[in-house]
Amino acid sequence: ALSYGALKRLEIARALAARPRVLLLDEPAAGCNAVETEEIDRLICEVAKTGVAILLVEHDMKLVMRLSDTIVVLDHGEKIAEGDPALVSRDPKVIEAYLGAGTTEALHAHG
Repeated sequence: ALSYGALKRLEIARALAARPRVLLLDEPAAGCNAVETEEIDRLICEVAKTGVAILLVEHDMKLVMRLSDTIVVLDHGEKIAEGDPALVSRDPKVIEAYLGAGTTEALHAHG
């Protein structure tokens, strides 16, 4: 009876019950609407504040840019960029592979 976003947050909470030092999240916002994505964003930030390291695999680039201290970008299994969000969002290979023309400005405005 839970919404999809609530189920995603429950999955994260269940993983946290084991008191991990590293939390691996594979596309936690996939299939979520904007409100659910924002709730997951807040939850991940709160978890990170407790000292748990988070490894996030996510295609929602705005979410990645908001949450990440360091980003490693893969394209077809090969690393094409690594660094902080500002650096990665300006990398021509990242723009070509993931962001598309004109998207970098939007990321900076929201990130």
